[in-house]
Amino acid sequence: MAENRKYDHEYKVQAVKLAKEIGQAKAAKELGVPKNTMYGWVRANRLGNLDLGAGSQTPQSAMTLNEELIRLRQQVKELEKENRRLKKENDFLEEASAFFAASRLKSAKTKE
Repeated sequence: MAENRKYDHEYKVQAVKLAKEIGQAKAAKELGVPKNTMYGWVRANRLGNLDLGAGSQTPQSAMTLNEELIRLRQQVKELEKENRRLKKENDFLEEASAFFAASRLKSAKTKE
């Protein structure tokens, strides 16, 4: 039966750093950690759920983080623009709805 081991945060951080240097499978083998566990830690780091601390970025990953930041800022601008457009459309539709509702009431009264 497999034994469930608990690893502290610092151990995971060091394991992920090693995995980035020599590869996940090799690091898992050297540390005696199941491959799936190592893959999970690396994935958690990639998703931002396992912080490696300061100085953990390589120049390549730092550049991709900067590119991602630029892309996300652009996406926020586009979403804000679309949000403003949708609010204007919603306001127009509310006014049109009120106009037609009033028109209906007026025509119903004149028919009486």
